Amino acid sequence: MKNLCIETNPKVIDVFNNYPKSIKTKIEHLRNLIIETAEELEGINTLEETLKWGEPSYIVKKGSTIRIDWKEKNPDQYAMYFKCTSKLVETFKNVYKDTFVYEKNRAIIFQLNDTIPTPELKQCIAAALTYHSIKQLPFLGF
Repeated sequence: MKNLCIETNPKVIDVFNNYPKSIKTKIEHLRNLIIETAEELEGINTLEETLKWGEPSYIVKKGSTIRIDWKEKNPDQYAMYFKCTSKLVETFKNVYKDTFVYEKNRAIIFQLNDTIPTPELKQCIAAALTYHSIKQLPFLGF
């Protein structure tokens, strides 16, 4: 493992601390998968953890922003959001079909009791973190 520099906006911690306890664990798991994946990728030395639209967001130099969140209006689910104008979610649907539940072209939705398919989700995260280097490839290089 290389030494990944994580630049965290302190307000992100406040958002995590305001999630209900059962949700916080789920969102922290997604966060850990993003960090783990960034550590495994060549060329990523800095991961910015900030807030976009009040949601924890993860940004790297040649990547597309990933956001994670839970909303009170849908208390039984949480999500990982991707830039809706990218080809990311469209590609995930083609490659992983029914492995995930999708919200249009912007998110992968998880139910609270779901077992997350970790290798597949990490591939999706890797695609987002390297998006500007792979967006011209068929199926983003999957």
